[in-house]
Amino acid sequence: MVNSNADAMGIIFPNSYDSLVPELVSERLMASIPFASRYRMSDFVISSMVNCGIDNISLIVRKNYHSLMDHLGSGREWDLTRKNGGLNIVPPFAQKNIKVYNGRVEALVSIKRFIQSQREKYVVLSDANIAMNFDFKALLDAHVESGADVTIVYNRQAIPESFKNPDFEGKDMYFTMDLDGTRVTKINMNSVDSGVQNLGMNIFVMERERLVKVIDEAYLQGRIYFERDVLAPRVPELNAQGYRYEGYVARINDVKSYFYENMNLLEEKNLDALFSGNPIYTKIRDDNPTRYLNGSQVKNTMAADGCVIEGEVENCVLFRGVKIGKGAKVKNCVLMQDTVVEANTDIEYIITDKNVTISEGKRLKGNDTFQVYVAKRQIV
Repeated sequence: MVNSNADAMGIIFPNSYDSLVPELVSERLMASIPFASRYRMSDFVISSMVNCGIDNISLIVRKNYHSLMDHLGSGREWDLTRKNGGLNIVPPFAQKNIKVYNGRVEALVSIKRFIQSQREKYVVLSDANIAMNFDFKALLDAHVESGADVTIVYNRQAIPESFKNPDFEGKDMYFTMDLDGTRVTKINMNSVDSGVQNLGMNIFVMERERLVKVIDEAYLQGRIYFERDVLAPRVPELNAQGYRYEGYVARINDVKSYFYENMNLLEEKNLDALFSGNPIYTKIRDDNPTRYLNGSQVKNTMAADGCVIEGEVENCVLFRGVKIGKGAKVKNCVLMQDTVVEANTDIEYIITDKNVTISEGKRLKGNDTFQVYVAKRQIV
């Protein structure tokens, strides 16, 4: 791990954008959604922070957080087991003043005393719906050099169609930014503009004391949302700087994007772009290497440890402990941990959650525009 110490603490909002993937978060939250055959979404932002010397990280959870607590544990895999700082998971009602929050303002107010008691000068705020290998040290250096009141991270891409859906819940807002050089001149909430935009990644940097003051004022005025209620109205008076991230971004906006962001990693250039920088850490599961038995045929597949493959597999992402039976044909699928595909089955464009069983002889197919999702522990 990188040993450079950053004068910053990290705060992560693990439940952001849960409403966009209701199938995947029925028993978990966005941050603990499995991704890239052996990781969870939270692994990417936490590892990126740790690699840049941020060793005081808090996650303010709202609901369905038991899977995240099981995955992160004490934070040992991320070197966050320590007396001061380390990993801090804040569940609702953990203290008298902590409750289930609606927006980032309420979430931050609920741990205001904790934030005030910390020693770091800066606070990095982030969601967990984006897989990336982010250099937070470069972000902090840019923030300090610019003398900004707040630095907002964005990347250049078109607004995802799922964001423009009329059923999109307002509490999970997104924003684009107008820039004059690097200075943010306007924040556009829930824009529906076409073409490539400066799309916010919901990563912010502020001085810790300034953040406490800002959220205090906002909360007293009944404000809820950090971007809409705190930043957007104050852009003219703030020195708000944009920080463009040009690295690989896998943004989970809906089940379809979840499928395709996994499948994109079957291309070597994308895999290298996400993992060739600093290491991404995850919970260790001591298991055997994947076994390819006689008669198996595997093409263009990412398989984690513990898999046993006897059938034909093509263009698939297999998580830990997946078993593919003899004579089974599996194509264009994302199969989560401990999925069992029994003998002589034929499946295509399927997403299975953990501990799913596809019974012998079954034929189950989606297509490239609609993937069939099988919920956790189901037997088909």
